[in-house]
This record gives sequence, C-alpha cells and structure tokens, in this order.
Amino acid sequence: MQADVLGELLLLFAFAALGVALFERLRLPAIAGFLVMGALVGPGGFGWVSDPEHVRQLAELGVVFLLFEIGLELPIERLRRLWRSACAAGGLQVGITLFATAAVAHTLGFEWKTALLLGALLAMSSTALVMRVLSDRGEIDAPHGQLAVGILLFQDLCIVPFLLGVSLLASGEAVDLTRLAWSATRVGIVLAAFFFAVRFLLPRLLERAALLGSRDLFSLLVLLVVLGSAVGAEYLGLTLAVGAFVAGLVTSASPYAGQIFAEIVPLRGVLLGLFFTAIGMLFDPAAAATEWRAVSVYTGAAIVFKAGLITAIVAFALRQGLRTGCLTGISLAQTGEFSFVLAGAAAAAGLLSEPLQQVFIAGSVLSLLATPFLIQSAPRCADWLARKSEDLRRTPEVKPPALSDHAVVVGFGLAGRNLTRVLRALDISYVAVDANARSVRNAHARGEPILYGDAVRPVILEQLGVSRAKLVAVAISDPIATRRIVRLARLLNPGGVLLARTRYVSEVDALRAAGANMVVAEEIESTLDLLRHALRTFQLPDSAIARFTAELRAEDYEALRAAPAVRLDPWLTEILEQVSAEWIEVPEGIHDKASLAGLEVRARTGATVLALVRAGSTTPNPAPETPLRAGDRLLVTGTPEALERLRLLLVQSTKP
Repeated sequence: MQADVLGELLLLFAFAALGVALFERLRLPAIAGFLVMGALVGPGGFGWVSDPEHVRQLAELGVVFLLFEIGLELPIERLRRLWRSACAAGGLQVGITLFATAAVAHTLGFEWKTALLLGALLAMSSTALVMRVLSDRGEIDAPHGQLAVGILLFQDLCIVPFLLGVSLLASGEAVDLTRLAWSATRVGIVLAAFFFAVRFLLPRLLERAALLGSRDLFSLLVLLVVLGSAVGAEYLGLTLAVGAFVAGLVTSASPYAGQIFAEIVPLRGVLLGLFFTAIGMLFDPAAAATEWRAVSVYTGAAIVFKAGLITAIVAFALRQGLRTGCLTGISLAQTGEFSFVLAGAAAAAGLLSEPLQQVFIAGSVLSLLATPFLIQSAPRCADWLARKSEDLRRTPEVKPPALSDHAVVVGFGLAGRNLTRVLRALDISYVAVDANARSVRNAHARGEPILYGDAVRPVILEQLGVSRAKLVAVAISDPIATRRIVRLARLLNPGGVLLARTRYVSEVDALRAAGANMVVAEEIESTLDLLRHALRTFQLPDSAIARFTAELRAEDYEALRAAPAVRLDPWLTEILEQVSAEWIEVPEGIHDKASLAGLEVRARTGATVLALVRAGSTTPNPAPETPLRAGDRLLVTGTPEALERLRLLLVQSTKP
C-alpha cells in the first residue's frame, strides 16, 4: 500500500510538472494546469489515482504553508490598516452571500439546513489561487489587491464558525442563539490566547536556534513552527490554516522573517501544486455531463453574483470607486479551497447529498479554472463598466479652475502628497485626483485642489486639464491602471512631460511604450541607494556617483536590468574613474605651518585646489603659500585616487 501511495504521488508530480510546462508554454496560468492534470489522472478521468483522499490530505499542507507565508508577508502594522476594510467588506460579502443564497435555495425547494450550507460554500473564495495570480501579475499592492487580501483573510477566518455551524445543523437540535454566540466567543478567546502564546514563545525559539549557528536546526525549527502551530490550533478547536496564518503573522515581526521565508517557499510551492492537482481530481466529467444544466447554472450564477456583490460593496459601501470594485469582485468570484473542506464535513454529516455534492464540485472546479482568465479580462470589464456608469462623481465644491502649464498629480498617497507639498512650496499650480473618497474628503478639508474620480476615464483627465498641463505625474499602486492613464494622458497631451511611478522594474518598458518620459521604478531606486552608499564606503567622489546613477536612470536602468551574466558596460565604470571636483574639509589639529606649498599638494597627490572657503569667504585659486586652518573647505579636482591621497595627506599633517 505504501508503494502504491508513493507511485501515485510520483505520478501526480510528473503530471503536475507536465501541466505547468504546457500551460507556461501557452502563456496560461500554472494553476489551471494543475487543475486540468488532476482531472485527467483522477477517478473521473483516466482513473490512474483511484482514491485521491490520502493524496488530498497531504496536499492540504500546501494551504497550511500558503497561509503561513501570507501571514509572514503581512506585518501586523499593515494588518491594522487593513482590518477595517477587511471586516466591513468581508463581513458584508459573507453575510449577504450566505443569506441570499440560502433564501434562493430554499425557494427552489431545498431544506433550510442545506440552503444555509450552500450559502456558506459559496461565500468562500480561493486564497491560494487569487494570491498566486495577483502576485504573478504584480497586483498584490494595488488597491484592489489589498482589498482582495483583506476579504480573503476574513473569509478564511469564517471557516471556524462555519464548521461549528455544520456540527450544529447535523445534530438535529434547534439552533440556540445563546449557544451559538457562546461558541463564537469561545473561538475568539481561544484565537486570542493562541496568538499571545505564539507571540511570546516563537521569538525565543528562533533566537536560540539562530545563536547555535546550525542551518539544519533552523530549517527543522521552521518546519516545526509551521506544522506545530497548525496542529496546535486544530487541537484548540481552530483550523490548521488559521493556526498557520497566526503563526506567520506573529513571526513577521521577527528579525529572522526573511530567512524563514526563504526556507518555506520551495516546500510551499510543491505542496500547493499538489493541492490544486488533488482538487482537480475531484472533478468528474461524467457527473458534470449528466448534470450539465445544474453545473452551468451554479457556475454562472455563482461567478456573476459574487463578482457583482463584491463590486457593489467596494464601490458604494467602501467608496473605493467602481473600477477598483470591479477588479476586486472579479478576482474573488470563484469558490474557495476551504469550501471543499466544508463540503467534505457536510457530506460526512449527511447534510449534502451525493448528486448535489458533484454539482458543487464540478461547478467549483470550473470556477477555479475560469479565475485566472477572468482576472486577465478584469481590467477590460472594469473600463467598460466605468464608461457605461455615471456613478463616479467628482466632488462638486472642488471644481478646479481652468489651469494651464500646471501639474496634474494622479494618486494622493504618500508619493502624491509629498509631490504636491513641494509644488505648493514653490508656488507651482497643480491639481490632484484620487479614487479614494476618504482621502479626497480629508485633502479637500485641508484646502487641496483635488478631485474624486478614476483617472482611467478620459473625462476625468479632461476635467483635470491634462491637455494644457506641463507635467502629469502618475503615482498610484495599480500597474494596469498606471499604463492606461499614461496612454490616455499622452493622447491628450502629446508634448507634455509624463512621469510614472511603478513598483516593479518589469513595468518600465510598458510605461515607456505607453508614452512616459520618465519611469521611476521603486525596485531599482532602492538598488541605486544601495550602490550609492556602497561606493561612498570606498571613497568614490559624490559627484562621480551622482553622474553614474543619473546615467543609469537616463538609460531606463538598462544596465541593471540586463542578465546577470552580462558585464557592466565599460563606459559606466569610466564615469566613476573620471576626474571630478569635490569639497574636502581640512581636519582638526592641522599643523600650524601647513600650506599648499609646504605640503606639496600637487606634486604628492596629483590633485588641484580650485578654491578655498574660510569663515564664509571664498578665495578662488589660492596662492601656494596660503596657510591651511582647521575647518577650511577646499574645492579640489582630480581622479578618485588623487582625492583620496589628498585626504590622507591632510590627516598625516595633523599634530601628533
């Protein structure tokens, strides 16, 4: 039996690798490949894996590692910013989906128990799939990505009361609201206790392991942390995934979080691929063909209903804009992996009949397969919906004047606010726009010339006077919207200066092609900061470093974006070696009789002193006999080696 299990695992890994290779070749999402290959080898396909249950139990560890990684990449400070929108949007979505689905199902003839169960199944979305696709597309930090993460986390936490609800419905007893409230309170208390236990124990364990200096021990401890927190949470009445998420969230504050992430990523990727392959094995094409009408209705209704509901919640309840709502809603329109866990528990409790379970599985797998393609088409759907809708309104009392030669700032986050602060200090006219109604309201209260609206719509850009602007700066986090705004702004203003900020260097070429004059890539700018400080450590002149970084920017970071095997162009290194001018300060304790001639500066160092500044007075081309005093500043020209020799000479000339 063990050999059979190992053989089936080997078969799954082989087909998973084949599916990934094939779908990557076709430029399709890898997760779709996992699902398709799972359906082929499962009982409903070729039947090469006749009993997928033992494989699925192992594959569920992939979700555990994923939730741990999500917690690890979501610092507590960031969670504090997300919890309000997550609770508001997630609570509304789960509650409305649960009761609306239950009401429709009961109207169609299902018992209330089954109807409520169907609502709970539909309320969940796939954390693993959505996080993977959004991450691959670079949209995790976009506004809709942040909202999707918050809603997904809220949904994942709902699996605990949902499983409690299954046990209550299966018992046949009348639902006692007092008992249900006490159960929910108990879960909250246990979750808080687990959080604080992990908060104070894990850092000490990680510190002890790191101090021992054993990499093998650290790797084993990381594995123990992930699995131990999951099992411990389940023992306390929570779920494996919730325990792993809390452990990852707490560990994110540890100085060892980076190394932990490096340890779990390879194993998480393998297990997560196995999980989606196992989910694909649940798909039975014969059953789906028999119940094709029910499967089609369930899949279509579920996708349309969830996408529309979440769009409305984000756009109108949270006032985040219709485009952001549409992108978020389409991203979360599928059934989640925890729905399969809940369906399994419900089927074991007799709450879900076999035909209904097959309809749910077939429709859910189809929704998972459709999700990557839906997310790809989401920007076009959002643009179409925004064009057809009149719900995006600008704030009436902040109508901007008819400006010209002004600056237009798209996005009023940290970068946008700092830019407008500098423009205001220089008395440069500007107008800003943002799709977050709360940010617009707060900025308007401070007297900022700002509009509420989605800048991907041409009418909004026209209201901002983009065609007459001297500068358009796009500083938003959504990479897709950034490209569209740049393209529209270039069409409206062919001769203006267009600046765009992006998080990832992979966006530079696309933004340049869309019409941006300059693209600031945060990923590369941090690298340039690192280079600047490193070169200063080796005493290279600041002016040479400044020219070096300026040339890299002028070339759109081309030298830094090249393959690792490509050597740096020699002309760039020559910039650092060219003669340059630097200010050098005479150190304290310089000898009383020290002078340019006495120290033989030119002969011994090769550097030339162009000017001397003392007490605010500048002496150009000082005479060789000019004495040197502590605190004098010398403007010196020469090679980096010559300037370094001069610094050393001045230090050696101080009094012993």
